[in-house]
Amino acid sequence: MEGASRIGSGCTVQSWTRLRNVTLEDEVLIRNSTVIEDCLIHARATIGPFSRLRMNAQIGEKAAIGNFVEVKKSKIGNGTKASHLTYLGDATLGDKVNIGAGTVTCNYDGVNKHETIIEDGVKIGSDTMLVAPVRVGRGSVTGAGTDVTKDIPPDSLAVGVPAVVKKKLK
Repeated sequence: MEGASRIGSGCTVQSWTRLRNVTLEDEVLIRNSTVIEDCLIHARATIGPFSRLRMNAQIGEKAAIGNFVEVKKSKIGNGTKASHLTYLGDATLGDKVNIGAGTVTCNYDGVNKHETIIEDGVKIGSDTMLVAPVRVGRGSVTGAGTDVTKDIPPDSLAVGVPAVVKKKLK
């Protein structure tokens, strides 16, 4: 632990973990080999193993950030899960979002950083590329391997390269 870090009650921080300027609220689980800098982790969240969180990332209550997931300058909603092999940079994710393996928020265009917004209840298929700036509407789903380059309306299924909305879900 370094800097102005604070650990709430009932937290578990496993081996080979580095915390610098981090606030862990109550009952947070940090698994092995995780690096967290300048972040806020809300109650009952689970992080790691082998995760990296940095630059003012905020992780919501009961959210899960899994192995080989990096979160940078992003807000992750309550109950949202990114279980493995994912980069979430300059993003806002709503509540109860599920991020499939291999998902990337492509936030840098070579000159500027752009934001990705994923609204509540969205399911992002494995290997989805979200080319910011882009918004995925509430309750939408992307198929595996989808490249999202334009906004997806709420309650839609989008698939393909580039993504095409195939149907409304509700």
